[in-house]
Amino acid sequence: MASRRLTINPEAALYVNDAFLAHYNKPARARLRGLARNPAIPAGLLRRLVDEQLREIGSTLTFHKKWTDEQFEAVASSPDRKVREMLAQAVHVMPEQRARLVEDPEPGVLRALVEGPDYLLTWTWTPQPTLPVWAYERLLERNPEFELILADSPWLPQDLRARLYPAGSSPAPDEPPLDREQAEARACDDNEWTRVAAATDPRLPGDLVARLAVDPSPEVRLAVSMRPELNEQQRAAIDYHVGPDDRVRPARWATDTRDPRVQRRCVFSAHIGLRRSVACNRHLTPDLVAVLATDDDFAVRLMLCENNPHVDSDTVLDTYLEATTMTRGRLLHHPRFPRTGLARLAGSPDPQARALVVLDPDAAPELIERISHDAHPVVRQWTADDPRLSSGRVLELFDDPSTGEAAAANPHLPVPVMRRILDVAAPLADDPAEGRAAVYLGRWSPDQLPPEED
Repeated sequence: MASRRLTINPEAALYVNDAFLAHYNKPARARLRGLARNPAIPAGLLRRLVDEQLREIGSTLTFHKKWTDEQFEAVASSPDRKVREMLAQAVHVMPEQRARLVEDPEPGVLRALVEGPDYLLTWTWTPQPTLPVWAYERLLERNPEFELILADSPWLPQDLRARLYPAGSSPAPDEPPLDREQAEARACDDNEWTRVAAATDPRLPGDLVARLAVDPSPEVRLAVSMRPELNEQQRAAIDYHVGPDDRVRPARWATDTRDPRVQRRCVFSAHIGLRRSVACNRHLTPDLVAVLATDDDFAVRLMLCENNPHVDSDTVLDTYLEATTMTRGRLLHHPRFPRTGLARLAGSPDPQARALVVLDPDAAPELIERISHDAHPVVRQWTADDPRLSSGRVLELFDDPSTGEAAAANPHLPVPVMRRILDVAAPLADDPAEGRAAVYLGRWSPDQLPPEED
């Protein structure tokens, strides 16, 4: 008997109960989500999908793979404000297309344009402006308060940022010194997290730092152990612990420093927390990047790959395959993530590795067709939306409940089949989804991999 199936949306891994899975995995619903991402869906059919099934496709529409002008106009003309807000923040919309919404009468649509796509969902090494400069200027004309939102936007063009926020216009205020009474109140507070904050405060007097170094709370002692003024012997004298799976808040002084001597001190520290912290530093010299790339602690290597564009390609690939974190999918967009040559993984015993074959632009259609028959459902899911598949194979995958969603996103899916997806979905029961979905930036969560089918 086959094991219970879990269909994974390419943009979201689900951490849910059985009631939600029963709702989410229903083939008619899964195919609607796939259709919402299909780059070849006719504009009129896309508008019908939005009008009839917005509740079912939800935010999946924001991951529509490639927007033609006809598709964009069809959705942009929707009278539903929520649809236009969603379109304003869709990931793959081109800046000039998005700019067509700047005269929208709804403030919510304008705010969505200013905010742009969710950066956590579209994490990239080099954020590109999501609107042309003139569109940002027009939005500011319509509502000058948008300037406050744009201050923290990763999408704002650099020349416009320089005009809006000239250097030194908003200096960070220095924190006033703590008097003795304030320092003791924080260091002796009954609340553990108040003492943790005190333990990281550079204004704390040395005698109070020493007191917190023997605090009963392991969190407080860990925070003290990562203070910048301590040497290795002083850190080692503190009873702190960092396990392989423990989360450690990076020390800001280590993540931001550009001083090579301070960087080196952290890179070669015995303190795992400091090595993890400095691995987040984007200003490391190449020799220090090379050292951290071979660190015994996996979290150090992962954080290095997530924050440094100069990590070698083999380390990025190996780290991706080893990772079990929700953010592992970010590594697929690393500038050194290898794509050409991934076809060699077709024979790997690891389904995670075999699935990567579809990312190889040089993989032959015959190979893509072959791995679309892989024994593992996740490998077939990754392959099902690949345009190198034959139309016949796409239809076969479309009929398989485990790959129907991905196949519905394949541009070779015949248009009559696309229409049929909507026809059969019309009478879907309005049953509520119980449980919740956690947004995930990869293609699937390793600990949610379905078992091999019997």
